[in-house]
Order: sequence, then C-alpha cells, then structure tokens
Amino acid sequence: MNRDTNTRTELYELGKYKLLERLSDGIELSSNTIVGHGHDASAMATNSKLALSASGLMLEGVHFNLTYFPLKHLGYKAVVSVLSRLYAMNATPHQVQINMGLSRRFSVENLDELMSGAKLAAQRDGVDIVGIEAVSSYTGLTLSLNALGLCDPDALVSRTGAQEHHLLCLSGRLGAAYLGLQVLERERIAFEANPHAQPQLTGYDYLLERVLKPETRRDVTDNLRQANILPSAMTLVHEGLASALLHICQRSAVGCRVYADRIPIDPQATSLAEEMHIDPLTAAMNGGEDYELLFTVPMDKHETVAALPDISVIGHITTADTGAYLVPSHGDDIRITAQGWNAIAPE
Repeated sequence: MNRDTNTRTELYELGKYKLLERLSDGIELSSNTIVGHGHDASAMATNSKLALSASGLMLEGVHFNLTYFPLKHLGYKAVVSVLSRLYAMNATPHQVQINMGLSRRFSVENLDELMSGAKLAAQRDGVDIVGIEAVSSYTGLTLSLNALGLCDPDALVSRTGAQEHHLLCLSGRLGAAYLGLQVLERERIAFEANPHAQPQLTGYDYLLERVLKPETRRDVTDNLRQANILPSAMTLVHEGLASALLHICQRSAVGCRVYADRIPIDPQATSLAEEMHIDPLTAAMNGGEDYELLFTVPMDKHETVAALPDISVIGHITTADTGAYLVPSHGDDIRITAQGWNAIAPE
C-alpha cells in the first residue's frame, strides 16, 4: 500500500491497537497458520495438535518500577503474563523463553533473584524454561518472553466466535491490581519527598499481591473443560475490561450489553477507590493487569457456567448494529470505549 511519505502521523493519534492493525496490513498467512495477529496468541497446525505461540514485553519505567517491585516478583509476573495469553486461547502452555536487556547496574545476584521468581511461576504451571538470552542495554531492564503451548484443533478458542444472545462471563474480580498500583505509587511519591518515612502498606495485602504477584487462571480453563463447556470466544483481561469487551465485539462482529451491577469488584478495591476518590467501576473497566478471563457461552449453558467457582455472568452479546454498551443501575446506557493505558500516548 502506497502512503504519502511527507505525511507524519503521531503514534498516539492511532493508539496501540489501530497501529498494530496498520502494521499487520498486507501480511499474508500460510495455510498452516490457523490464527494470526489480533488475538492473545497465534496458532499453527501440526500433525495432530495446534501449536500456539504468545509473546510479552515488559520495560522498566513503563511496565514496572524497581523502586517498589521486587525482582523475584517481577520474574514471576513476567512468566504469568505470557502464559495467561495461552490460557485465553484454551491452550496448555509447555515452554517459555526469556530474553533480557540488562544495564550495568544489575548484578549476577540480581538476576538470580529475577530468575527465582520466573522458575517458580513456570514450575507452578508445569512449564519448561527452554531458553534464556541476555544482551546489554543502556536503558535499564527489558524483559521479552515467548511461550509455546498446544491445543486440540477442536478445542481452540479465539476472539471470533461470539454470537447474539451468548452470555458474557468473567473470572475473578477486577480493579484490585490497578488500586494496588495506586498504593505503591502513593508510597513512592511519599518516599521521594521524605526518604525516612515508613511506607503505609498495612491492610493492602490483597491489592499488593494482585499487582506484584498475579496468578494464571488455569483453574478456570480446567473447570470449563470438566464441565464440558467450550467457550465460543475468549480473551485475556489485562488492559481493562473495556478493552477486552471491545476485542471480542470487534473480532466477532457483534455488540454487547454489560450490566454494571454484575461486574465483580473486590471489596478492598472498592474501599480504597472511594478513599482515593476513584470510581470503583472505572478502575474495573479501565484499570489493567487483572489477568482474568472474559469469555462467552451459549445461553443454554447459563446454569452450568453460573455454578462454576469464581465465575460471574456480566451480560450478553447483541448484534453489531446495537454497539457495545455498559448498562448502569440508573440512567442511560454508556457506550464502552477503551480508556485504559495506551502504550504510545504522549506524556
């Protein structure tokens, strides 16, 4: 596609996802590739299974701040974040590769700590760490991970299968990771103003764990499988519920209605949000790093899916022409827009 080379479009004008769509324009997939760009992972056909690959990138100063992020927890979270993408495709992870960009301020002992967390996360999900690479960096710490998994051809779930009247289901509770980050940022600012001040972290254990040491939702895919439920569509909630909803709506060419009073928000997150004058629902819709699963199932699976542990039915799929809307307890419906973190927004 020819484009005017004299025209300059700033990255933030497109936003992350429109930019990725533009960059993938014109890429043709081979017949072996079943799922490509625009999903939580890619999938390739092999002799009897589908081989899936998911990647993740974490940059110091953008995705984490080592002022308050222990390296062991960072290694753990990095592995969880990339394995979660495979679970969102209903695949079983088997291998993970870890690539690091390192500045001279990191010691061997620092990296031992980082890898101890990565090894623990891999061990907990039965995944092999099959490759580690390290290169020098002038900009701090960079982590790039790639996870490989397998899935039966008839068990693969992507973002494209949602249909009208299907139920929207969500694992876990939202907003806690975002609120936990607000606590850490608050204490960081206080420390910079007064290095002798003691951090005020008592009572925030759950929120801090959600942001510093999240877990994969392997239990959710296992429970769905045991209940003989194959979601029609599924995606990872890691940049806010709004983004995840729009991913499914756009890829499946559908709309949705999500009921505000059905969105599960942790009581501790609600309490802190009110203390900080943050709308808890805004934190759930647009906060990030929850690593929960959003999926759809046919209406006749309602009783079965509602009985599963830690699953909430939060709405239903509509036709594309009706749009994607949040239905509040009072007042008019609100069009859903992705207002979460934008990796390429101007500072």
